[in-house]
Amino acid sequence: MSEYKQVILVRNDLKLPKGKLAAQVAHASVEAVLKSDPKLVSKWRSSGMAKIVLKVNELKELRKYQVFAKENGLVTATITDAGKTVVAPGTVTCMAIGPSIESEIDKVTNELKLL
Repeated sequence: MSEYKQVILVRNDLKLPKGKLAAQVAHASVEAVLKSDPKLVSKWRSSGMAKIVLKVNELKELRKYQVFAKENGLVTATITDAGKTVVAPGTVTCMAIGPSIESEIDKVTNELKLL
């Protein structure tokens, strides 16, 4: 039986406050789920909805993983902030990958560290 998960990549260079970070990660997770195959989401939900938050150094690195994920057929959701509180309007803060089969996501993100 396959395991399922979702990962969210967060830009470490922005040094977001905890509350802002949590909101951005939630936005990314929900957006990716809404874009995903409902059957895959159902399997992910049944397996506990694992979400792993990983860090990237900057926007360029986040974009690299976005391309890699798409090349591997994975759903991505990139979050661009409205700029009403902490960061400038249009700042890309994070990106979700999946949910999908854990081994498929690991092909893309296995070298990244936990936030």
